[in-house]
Amino acid sequence: MNGHEEDEVVYEIGVVVPKSNVTEGKESRDCVEILEAEFRKVGLIVDRVSGVSDEFIKVAAPLETLGRAAAEMQMRKPTCIGMDLQFEWEEVNAFVKQPDGSLFSWCERFQCYQHLLYGIVNKSDSGIVLNFDGKEFPWEVGQSLLKKLECEGIIKQVFPLHDETKRRKLLRSWALNWWDLTDQPIDEIYSYYGTKVAIYFAFLGKYTRWMFFPAAFGLILQFVDFGSLQLLVLPVFFISIILWAVLFFQFWKRKNYALLARWHINYTIGASQGQKLLGMECGSVQSPVELMKKMGMDKTQEKQLYQRYEWLGYLMRFRNDAIIILSIICLQLPFELAYAHLYEVIGSDLLKFGLTGIYLFVIQHFTRFGGKISVKLIKYENNENTEYRADSLVYKVFGLYFMQSYIGIFYHALLHRNFTTLRQVLMQRLLISEVLENLLENSLPYLKYSYKKYRTIRNKKKHDKGSKSEKIHVTSRVEKEYLKPAYSASIGDEVEDGLFDDFLELALQFGMIMMFACAFPLAFAFSAVNNIMEIRTDALKLLSMLKRPVPRAATSIGAWINIFQFLIVMSICTNSALLVWLYDEEGKWKVEPGLAGILIMEHVLLLIKFGFSRLVPEEPAWVRAKRVNSATQAQNVCSKQLLRSISGGEKTFYGQDKTE
Repeated sequence: MNGHEEDEVVYEIGVVVPKSNVTEGKESRDCVEILEAEFRKVGLIVDRVSGVSDEFIKVAAPLETLGRAAAEMQMRKPTCIGMDLQFEWEEVNAFVKQPDGSLFSWCERFQCYQHLLYGIVNKSDSGIVLNFDGKEFPWEVGQSLLKKLECEGIIKQVFPLHDETKRRKLLRSWALNWWDLTDQPIDEIYSYYGTKVAIYFAFLGKYTRWMFFPAAFGLILQFVDFGSLQLLVLPVFFISIILWAVLFFQFWKRKNYALLARWHINYTIGASQGQKLLGMECGSVQSPVELMKKMGMDKTQEKQLYQRYEWLGYLMRFRNDAIIILSIICLQLPFELAYAHLYEVIGSDLLKFGLTGIYLFVIQHFTRFGGKISVKLIKYENNENTEYRADSLVYKVFGLYFMQSYIGIFYHALLHRNFTTLRQVLMQRLLISEVLENLLENSLPYLKYSYKKYRTIRNKKKHDKGSKSEKIHVTSRVEKEYLKPAYSASIGDEVEDGLFDDFLELALQFGMIMMFACAFPLAFAFSAVNNIMEIRTDALKLLSMLKRPVPRAATSIGAWINIFQFLIVMSICTNSALLVWLYDEEGKWKVEPGLAGILIMEHVLLLIKFGFSRLVPEEPAWVRAKRVNSATQAQNVCSKQLLRSISGGEKTFYGQDKTE
């Protein structure tokens, strides 16, 4: 390979191994050398880089190597006729290309890399003794070399590497591009990060763009004095934002379908490719397939086993949900009510502001602890795959955060009925929580990186103590990426990545501004400005401050869509209660024409909410037409091939008869 070709090599995977302290020994047995040689045998391009305290093996793969791996994995890809067929390298022209012109998406390439790296096994007739740093250990027949080295602590980490050319291009066109407030290069984000991250940013951009309407309406209500018409304008604003929210999510679903069609992703993908059944992953619950293989059951026993497995899963989920609800009632609810009561009796605004800051800091740690408990609980649920497992986690953790975020506000709104205090609480919550979240999101990764870098250099100096050495610097790009923190969820990365926290932040914001819209219309303007900043800060965080995330397959925003729909229904109820409170200033709760009108409006809005879901079709007409045409074309091709095979079979059959 000449120098020009080497410049074009894009290393996409990094493997971290510690530096060996032994300079003499049987180099032929050195496990890192063997690992490099095995990488090259399977067609990978390898480059070994020495860092301050570790060594890094950068790995790239030619297209043919990836294609062979995809064929071995029996990967299914969309074809030109619209069907997803098993990939064959010899028929590569039959498969559609990605938006950037490449054959494989980043998610597919990562799966191929995993297959190639972890598929290296000992194919000899006997075990091989490996050596590293004076320590010897066996490599058994049929055992994965990479997994063995991970178990021995020799391989510290395998992680995706940033493509520096694409990263810099995205920095210019996305993270640092402030001219386009909500427009983003979604196709480029999809090509670089995968479906799940791209769908999140597409949702965030569309959500922010649609928020300009209620933000403008809220600004008018805040700064224009309508006098005696104020009680008439607020119901109009209430109706408008409910219709806005319902229409937004219907048009988001259309956008979601359009993106999947543009990226040639099948809607019925279900669980992400390569993910296993939960029972197989955790080892806590065996799946019916495993049990049937072990026990050799007949059809009747198979049916009974599936029924038992299904109902056991329901009972386990019910048990876990009950544990979460009881913990909220017994532990979190008293704490929330105590904070709300203290806020009500404290007279100083400065003390109230400080109390809110301390409360938000403490409750974040409490809720994260509850989230980690939820992660442990769902390991014992019979979820079919990691997608259902992640959805179960979303519902449980959101229940904790829902109580943490809103119970104090409900206390001020419905019990004390102090409109001024309610607005003050909402303003402080929005400002403190959003500013605090943005500061933590962008400062913590940098602080973690700086600390790991300092610790690495300090350990190197301790190791080289007594020897003359120049000032130590971390110079290699791969080592800098290794020192960066991973894009992980605050409750753990067993099920979800960092998108869990980003979606949670959006959902809590949506609930705050929707459920108390009549009390604080200006909240929409605050949120619109925050979300414009959020797009840029999240992009900068992913591109500069964190490791490149492991790609995850997805076809939608998952369980979060149900969370948002639940919040719309809640906002209809809470805003109706706020309007009743405004009309019923004396607190007598008399059913007068105004109050009756609000109650009727609540029921009408609930009907409209569910009616509009049917009025606006979720799938655009062009996407539906494309899908139908592809299905028809695929059916015609399959029919012709089936007829040819039947016709050929009949000729053979009749020919055999004549011979006989």
